Amino acid sequence: MDIPRMGVPEKLAERMSMAEQHEYLRSRFSRRTMIRGGAVTLGAVAGGAFVPGATAQAATPTPATAPATETVDGSLVAPFGRHLAYGNDPRTEMTISWQVPVAVKKPFIRVGAHPWDLSRKIEAEVRTLYTPAGVGASGDHTQYYLHAKLTHLRPGRTYYYGVGHQGFDPAEPHLLGTLGTFTTAPDHKQPFTFTAFGDQGVSYHALANDSLILGQNPAFHLHAGDIAYGDPAGQGKTSDTVFDSRTWDQFLAQTESVAKSVPWMVSYGNHDMEAWYSPNGYGGEEARFTLPDNGPDKKNLPGVYSFVYGNTAIISLDPNDISFEIPANLGISGGTQTKWFEAQLKKFRAARDIDFVIVFFHHCAYCTSTAHASEGGVRQEWVPLFEKYDVDLVINGHNHQYERTDVIKGNAVTKKLPIGGTAYPETEGVVYVTAGAAGRSLYAFSAPDSYEGHEHEVDSVASFVNLKDGKQNETVAWSRVRYLNYSFLRVDVTPAPKGRYATLKVQGIAETGDRIDHFTVARRAK
Repeated sequence: MDIPRMGVPEKLAERMSMAEQHEYLRSRFSRRTMIRGGAVTLGAVAGGAFVPGATAQAATPTPATAPATETVDGSLVAPFGRHLAYGNDPRTEMTISWQVPVAVKKPFIRVGAHPWDLSRKIEAEVRTLYTPAGVGASGDHTQYYLHAKLTHLRPGRTYYYGVGHQGFDPAEPHLLGTLGTFTTAPDHKQPFTFTAFGDQGVSYHALANDSLILGQNPAFHLHAGDIAYGDPAGQGKTSDTVFDSRTWDQFLAQTESVAKSVPWMVSYGNHDMEAWYSPNGYGGEEARFTLPDNGPDKKNLPGVYSFVYGNTAIISLDPNDISFEIPANLGISGGTQTKWFEAQLKKFRAARDIDFVIVFFHHCAYCTSTAHASEGGVRQEWVPLFEKYDVDLVINGHNHQYERTDVIKGNAVTKKLPIGGTAYPETEGVVYVTAGAAGRSLYAFSAPDSYEGHEHEVDSVASFVNLKDGKQNETVAWSRVRYLNYSFLRVDVTPAPKGRYATLKVQGIAETGDRIDHFTVARRAK
């Protein structure tokens, strides 16, 4: 018997939003809804001590479709895919997430200030994600994601943790090798490093980039969307017959080497919209990740949030809400995202202890890739705000290559920024970096590569921008660095005394470890 795949014919899917496709699928496949989770009142961790009466709270429960399940002997089941994320306050909050291949009883974490002191045991929340046969290529597949949110941690402290369940206790001597660590953000300004990329997926190149990132010793990592590529089509259409939820199992296992100790802060791209699980396409992501919940619309935009680390504010946005190129979720926030974004920019610029504001998201405002190039929705909605509030750095993915602009304001170059140069956003404009070569197959440029040690400067590059009515060709002068191979971004943040220049030293690093670009963003410290 032929099993229908994904269920929405291509011509019909072209006219349907994510929400409409979600309802179409749910009308075709049987399901039962399960909601698990809730708050657990326990002692929270505070350095070497535990504060009685503080809370360790399970992350917000997510509705998920799932069949009845039975647990197996827990001693035969090993957790995998550990990944960390900050809470709203990175100084005091951390969420530990992981996966088990089958249902287990009483999942938990152990945490303490030393590997030999893991007496504090905290219950975890289970989120079950079921993909029935006929939805893509994964067949009947149930995934079990577990989350535990720690609060009242001490700033700037390193903690040891282990994840387990009945029959698998990480405190047992033979399982001590499964322990992980994390470090909370400091409560004062100090130098730190973070890394970033987008468009990773599962591949040898993705694994190689992970290995290099771990060697940078970053405080955290930013993933600018298109995370695992469970849906390779990326159009937000349920007509994609090769959607496979099992890809996420591979991805989380691959990424664990870094994400078990480095907070993996994700933003959502077009390949992260998976229609079966929820009307906005993000139900699968909500089962797999627990992110800060301080955004404008947790229901529709779970990947929109902000956090502060030291003297730097980081904002994650969801461009699927404003994308003309891929409109499956176009307008889903009703304008609330952009209003929230401006309020965040205004707040951070007024804050006494914040020098830099960095924004990361998927679709590019400025890129010359022959695949997606530039997104007109971003230029229309957010670029004016980047310029109004002097955003220090914008990091994107979507286009599978490395490209860095000159300093831009008013859609024009205000200052050429050669390799090794310095930008002053307070007076000059904004620098945009596309770091979308984390692991998926590469795209192409219309102009020659030009990067550190192999510069090939050109006066203009032929490209296009995606507008509401389709593509519009343009010839641009702002494409300064182009590198068509696998790479990631490293940013070193150095505070300074009041009135002196704090700096962001930004480097493009190739999969080989070679530096392909470097420049500095400087701002007078408050």
